Amino acid sequence: MAQINTHLNRHQYSHYDLPMKRTPSGIAPVFAIRKGAPASLYRQVYDGYRDAIVRGRLQAGQRVPSTRVLAQELGISRMPVLSAYSQLLAEGYFESRVGSGTVVSKSLPGRTAANEEAGSVSRTMNRGRRQVAKRCFGLPVARSFHASRGSGPFSVSQIAFEHFPLTIWNGLVTRHARSVQSKSLDYGDPMGLRELREAIASYLRTSRAVRCEARQVMIVSGSQQALEMGARVLLDPGDRVWMEEPGYRFARSVFAYSGCVVVPVGVDGEGLDVAAGAKKCGDARVALVTPSHQYPLGVTMSAARRLQLLDWAESNGSWVIEDDYDSEYRYEGLPVTSLQGLDRNSRVIYIGTFSKVLFPSLRLGYLVVPEDLVELFLAARFSLDICPATFHQAVLADFIDEGHFARHIRRMRLVYAERRTALIESLRKQLGAAAKITGTEAGMHLSTLLEGISDREISARAAREELRLVPLSPFYLGEPTRQGFVLGFGSTPVEQIPGAVHKLRTLLNSYS
Repeated sequence: MAQINTHLNRHQYSHYDLPMKRTPSGIAPVFAIRKGAPASLYRQVYDGYRDAIVRGRLQAGQRVPSTRVLAQELGISRMPVLSAYSQLLAEGYFESRVGSGTVVSKSLPGRTAANEEAGSVSRTMNRGRRQVAKRCFGLPVARSFHASRGSGPFSVSQIAFEHFPLTIWNGLVTRHARSVQSKSLDYGDPMGLRELREAIASYLRTSRAVRCEARQVMIVSGSQQALEMGARVLLDPGDRVWMEEPGYRFARSVFAYSGCVVVPVGVDGEGLDVAAGAKKCGDARVALVTPSHQYPLGVTMSAARRLQLLDWAESNGSWVIEDDYDSEYRYEGLPVTSLQGLDRNSRVIYIGTFSKVLFPSLRLGYLVVPEDLVELFLAARFSLDICPATFHQAVLADFIDEGHFARHIRRMRLVYAERRTALIESLRKQLGAAAKITGTEAGMHLSTLLEGISDREISARAAREELRLVPLSPFYLGEPTRQGFVLGFGSTPVEQIPGAVHKLRTLLNSYS
């Protein structure tokens, strides 16, 4: 039995049809040819195409393979294919275009009752039991999350795209695109490109006091995959996990999907309340923290709390996952060293990402793994996606090694500092004492706490005014103890900030 496969990106050519111009061969539907079957070969080809067209698997205007190419793929002579194509042309299912070969006709007969009864590709019958994993239910809906991340004043996790050095980046991309070698087409190192891991390790040792070597660095597609990897290695279903309350919502979904129990632990002015966590659930397997710039309140974990957390992990045989998502941007005081740098017992798994310091669609982040866990993380990587894509890793490695990364961070620190100052001044001027501002020392967002409001309701109203007010209350797993908004300033130019705050004040006044 020969079978036609759909190849969207193949490049086979027919010199018979197009002697002067090389164009990709067309798309063939999947159907079977059975030699020796009662139906003739001509009839099988004809029926296969007609059925695919009537049922909507082939769309109007799609090019089909030349008769020569199709006959070669099927392993049959060209005559039955020529006969089938001739009949399909005669009946109006195909049409021939000069310079384009044979395509599915745009005016097709018989595409009425038969097509509707059979259903198109996007309309199928759902019969029988359709069981899925219970863990899928209750997770955040990706579509609504994506819709909430549009551009506009106060968008969280948005960068100043206009300041990214695209010319330099494009030059590096072009350089690597022109020098692709056949060996780079194979699977890469499951830990990630060695050159990039060495660059990251050197950067982290210098700027974040992380204790690591390149062999401990694993490249992942952002901090979300890093959390998924950590959950796979460190946690079993039913294990309990400390999470900051309020905390990062999409980390909760990772742990819930792994069948773990999230234990919310309160955050105050010093960060995670370790004593409260130990009293509430002393035997938790993992604690997830954002100590340099707590998400979403923005507080910095005190030295005392950091040491207390490490002592708890060591004495309890637990692990700490440190999500250091935007520590490059600090505006007040000396840089805060990483929690991992204080760890003398290799209990901390460190997570970083390039989404904030470069751009989100790059989808590159990293884990720094204790040496005795590297093999286990490698096993998890193989079960997840084998290895990360290498092309943009190589581009990023050069971007770091040639000094562009350090220069970009220095420039952006000035840009974001100016925007942060403008936002703080506007909030204080227009909202006064009604708003308590937190998390101003670092990062690309701050929080404003307000009383006597429904932040969800005002956020919905703000969307109609093109304001991206992220309400604080959904960051709580339990009953929210604070109302307010997480305000991003990374993507909002200074001159737009006073007007945006004025809109916020108007919304608050109308609510009250």
